[in-house]
Amino acid sequence: MLNTRPPASTAIRSSRLNTSEQAREGPGDGFSASRPSTFAKLLQRNISLLASGNSGISFWPEQIPVKHGCMRRQFCSSRYICATGSGAGKKESDLMPPAKKMLWAPIIQEGVFRFDASEGVKKQAWPSVSFADGQHRESPITLKAEAHVREPLYIPQCRTENGTQTITVKLPAGTSFYGTGEVSGPLERTGKRVFAWNTDAWGYGPSTTALYQSHPWVLAVLPDGTAFGVLADTTRRAEIDTRKESTIRFVASGSYPVVTFGPFPSPEAVLTALSKATGTLAMPPKWTLGYQQCRWSYETADRVAEIATTFREKKIPCDVIWMDIDYMNGWRCFTFDPERFPEPAKLSDLLHEKGFKGVWMLDPGIKQEPGWSVYDSGTAEDVWVLQANKKPYVGEVWPGPCCFPDYTQAKTRKWWGRLVKDFVKVGVDGIWNDMNEPAVFKSLSKTMPDTNIHRGDEDLGGSQNHQHYHNVYGMLMARSTYEGMLLADPEKRPFVLTRAGHLGSQRYAATWTGDNLSSWVHLEMSIPMSLNLGLSGQPFSGPDIGGFGGNATPHMFARWMGIGAMLPFSRGHSEKGTMDHEPWEFGKECEDVCRQALSRRYRILPHLYTLFYKAHTTGVPIMSPLFFADPKDEKLRKVEDSFLLGPLLVAACTKAGKKPDPKKTVLPSGLWQLFDFDDSHPDLPLLFLKGGSIIPTCQVSQYTGEVSENDPIALIIALDEEGKAEGTLYEDDGDSFEYQKGQFLLTHYSADLVPRSTGASNGKKVVIKITRSDGSLSRPKRPLKVRILLANKAQLEGEGVDGEEVTVNLPSRFDMAQITTLIQQQDLPKEDDENIPDEADYEISESLAVPSTSLLDLKIGDWSLKVAPWVGGRIVSMIHEPTGTEWLEGRLEQGAYEEYSGVEYRSPGCVEQYDAKKEQSEREGTDGVIMEGDVGGGLVMCRQIGGKGADSKIVQISSSIEARSVGAGSGGFSRLVCLRVHPSFKVANYDLAVVKFTAISGEAREIVPKPGDIFLTADDRPNGEWAFLDKENGLAIVNRFKPEQVLTCVIHWSAGICNLELWSEERPVSKETPLQICHEYETVSEPELLQSQP
Repeated sequence: MLNTRPPASTAIRSSRLNTSEQAREGPGDGFSASRPSTFAKLLQRNISLLASGNSGISFWPEQIPVKHGCMRRQFCSSRYICATGSGAGKKESDLMPPAKKMLWAPIIQEGVFRFDASEGVKKQAWPSVSFADGQHRESPITLKAEAHVREPLYIPQCRTENGTQTITVKLPAGTSFYGTGEVSGPLERTGKRVFAWNTDAWGYGPSTTALYQSHPWVLAVLPDGTAFGVLADTTRRAEIDTRKESTIRFVASGSYPVVTFGPFPSPEAVLTALSKATGTLAMPPKWTLGYQQCRWSYETADRVAEIATTFREKKIPCDVIWMDIDYMNGWRCFTFDPERFPEPAKLSDLLHEKGFKGVWMLDPGIKQEPGWSVYDSGTAEDVWVLQANKKPYVGEVWPGPCCFPDYTQAKTRKWWGRLVKDFVKVGVDGIWNDMNEPAVFKSLSKTMPDTNIHRGDEDLGGSQNHQHYHNVYGMLMARSTYEGMLLADPEKRPFVLTRAGHLGSQRYAATWTGDNLSSWVHLEMSIPMSLNLGLSGQPFSGPDIGGFGGNATPHMFARWMGIGAMLPFSRGHSEKGTMDHEPWEFGKECEDVCRQALSRRYRILPHLYTLFYKAHTTGVPIMSPLFFADPKDEKLRKVEDSFLLGPLLVAACTKAGKKPDPKKTVLPSGLWQLFDFDDSHPDLPLLFLKGGSIIPTCQVSQYTGEVSENDPIALIIALDEEGKAEGTLYEDDGDSFEYQKGQFLLTHYSADLVPRSTGASNGKKVVIKITRSDGSLSRPKRPLKVRILLANKAQLEGEGVDGEEVTVNLPSRFDMAQITTLIQQQDLPKEDDENIPDEADYEISESLAVPSTSLLDLKIGDWSLKVAPWVGGRIVSMIHEPTGTEWLEGRLEQGAYEEYSGVEYRSPGCVEQYDAKKEQSEREGTDGVIMEGDVGGGLVMCRQIGGKGADSKIVQISSSIEARSVGAGSGGFSRLVCLRVHPSFKVANYDLAVVKFTAISGEAREIVPKPGDIFLTADDRPNGEWAFLDKENGLAIVNRFKPEQVLTCVIHWSAGICNLELWSEERPVSKETPLQICHEYETVSEPELLQSQP
């Protein structure tokens, strides 16, 4: 039964409502007609709270009438309820409840505050899933007498309307925003809006608003360099809006507490405070820091062995090989294909012998197959997510019809954990949780219905519908997997990778940035996406190096490997149907660059592992943006092609054909020493070490386990202006939990420039020593090598024994002032080497060849468009600049805006090479383009894109199919053709999407999402205008056309997409009788649309 405890916002959470419209929703909506008094009782309770002054939420009796019946939707499916209001002449603004300041209490530590709308709301708030210990959110602290921050500097305002709570936090002008979790696009999130709703988002783009993970969190850097964080502690779908200057806005259904952190002196201090709430990353096994190779899929055990052998033969460092879903028997989890992977334990042994670990995939979908032990045991233990009718939900994924474990229940997590325990006995070293948003095939929403029921534990929120637990489903699956691996070996650190997650997932799993594409755009996004995850509490992340979908070029792959080798999670991955993406598949030069890039990673592993330990103990990111070096420096706040690994600055170049240039690299204030490992190459990032720093490195190895504790440690030292430097090295056994018992070694090194002993005139020396050691692990007897960076890549080297003082004499002609001057004036020549060419220097089938191309950028009034002339003239991006809305959903290969020359889907016209001529409009600042593409048979598809005169709000597209060279034998007429305009509009929330128009017949129509095609012909067609309305955004894109040119209009809803298609008549064309459709697009607000349509 659903939990009917009243919510924090309105004290109405019952789903047992008896309304006339509820009956019309039919079976499967899951709400019985019994207990009709529940609503009345809860409503009476709410009104009583208002009368007694106990509620801070305005919910007026005159708002009770609703247009859409079943009140559960305001909490379960995010649909808005429209209050009718009875006051004559009242405006909508008059009915909106006023925003009010929230109640607050200090929690966790000084400077952290919890906010609630009222005391009554606070008592009824759902338990926190984000917090590592939910009691920390519930327990106010008593501030000490010496506390400096006794009350919040910034108090959020709250407005609750129709079961939705809106939180607004206003900060000083000039504030910059970051975080918001897993987001595509730029590093700085100022002016952006995203939605926290875990979504299977294959091939996402820079403007995609919902990805695989949800982090309702914003990190703000204030103008003075101090930092501030805001957490909306809700598991439900949430809007995170920073479009209004210096303002953070959260919108989510129900009621939820807000927790603020700071202002604190630095972003690191905010993230440390956040980690005290949500936890830090689980300390991973050291081998997970090595390079990892994956593909969907290495089809057989023999192929896996071949990949492992090739890495070792070519001496390309690698630690892990991944097994995607095809190792399974019929895609059934916890099974192995008897022909392709007949002896998984033997394969694991072979990998281990070669120094590799194996990570194997597990999805949540369990095939519904009576007689199969996993399904039977799950059914017997009643662990499945239920439909509203209390029967197990069945959805289709890879194995076919599947049931889904309800990880919100402890009994389910234990059941799953036992399966994992048995699974790892074959030598599984790590587990990969995929498809756990949860993704469901053949579903418009790409997931299970909101009405499904999770019978959650009370400490998670009790029994709730899917909308409540959707965003934490993947996190709870990762937790179950992590706990299962601990069952298998309590002494060994588990490794879990999860695609879906939520704030707090770092306690159980690492993550990656999902199904990206082999494109320079996705290469460029790799850095800011990983940075923002780190700024949202998840520091262990990285992209699929080379891109998951599509085919990389040698230049792109080498550049991507150079960057990816320096990220916290470093894995190459690619999907079926693409060329192989192992480092040796792109020619010898690319292979050499990949070897150099990965050798760099393995050299700095001691430094990386130290950063992981710091992240584990303090919550600070492993990689951080440049502004962490100087938060007051505004020029650093938008830099997203460079990042910091502690004091190590990595300056990359993410643009095709460009090289990293030390002269143009943006550096924070202070001394920054350029250095390398004698591996300089234009496709590798530049490395700078901050003055005053020491980082530990080691010799290159083929895998992490190849390094012995007695092997040399090499310190790279950059002195500051005063001739000093310091750094740390963390060490443990790399695999167990003994470090928690003190079995580790944390060494603090220092370097000081001091005068030489008496008798050496004007001479200086650098003394390197240990200033402190923590932990009970014994120091190994090993050599200690040092590299002291000077300037212009000059350096001094020395050697001694670790634990003893090491001295390096500085040449007499140098002192620190001279070195500082040289560093500040260093004028390094550019590298003479050239980039690896994009043209393939290896054999590749014609079907896989990737042309050398670039997108065409168009600025048309309020619109910014990106066009790919070489792929059917496809419009791949269509952004309305005033609202920041990306309307199109698709990718380079498919979707977005395309046109066909036939009624068949993807008939000629959508992939051909188009010739394009960009033109400047008579109106200043407005571009236009004319394109033509040969579609065979003497036919050409033509398209002209531009503005509409002086109207900056409209984009016009004129498309046609013309006969240019049709043979005389055909009478000058072509084959049968149909001009089919096929735009794909992005659908963020199906419950709040609709197509509106007035038909030629005069009937006002609203088409809500449902699977399949809707064909509108004759008088059912729109009368020259129809609109796709996104109620969640409050915006619509209006498409106007000439009805006499359009025979059929087609609406097609699919996962994440709404197609509004225009079809001409189907007929032959001649030179004199082309087919043509002239149409236009405009963005309007929802009120504007409602005024223009009946």
